[in-house]
Amino acid sequence: MALRDKLREVISTKDSPRKIALSFALGVFIGMSPLLGFHTVLGIGAASLFRMNRFVTVVGVFVTNPWTMVPIYTFSTWFGTKLLGVEDIIPPLQWHHISISYLLNELSFLLWPFVCGSTVVGVISAVIGYIVVYYAVVHQRNEAEKRTS
Repeated sequence: MALRDKLREVISTKDSPRKIALSFALGVFIGMSPLLGFHTVLGIGAASLFRMNRFVTVVGVFVTNPWTMVPIYTFSTWFGTKLLGVEDIIPPLQWHHISISYLLNELSFLLWPFVCGSTVVGVISAVIGYIVVYYAVVHQRNEAEKRTS
């Protein structure tokens, strides 16, 4: 099912506009979080815990997917470096010694910018997601009401 179809389903969910928008915003925040690999499980758990719509929350989580993950986390890490004042983002690498452990060691200074940046970007994205979905649901319901009148 295409993203457009999922968003149509989100907008036409039988909950209040506030609950739909909060569920989506929760999912977006979790999807942008630095907890890679746990997004779906965390989304379902948080939606259950906070009594949000699980489907809508998971759709929000999937804003971060294999196609969007690299640009989102690259931007979030860069944003985190700006927030924390990290100057040298890319260290000089010794290409003849490249290995996973070498890269993890050399790039470990980006962990806090990644965590900080993805958290702040997640909050901002969740707020924007809330506003967009809330008004889309309200607009869709107003249009449906006009058609039936």
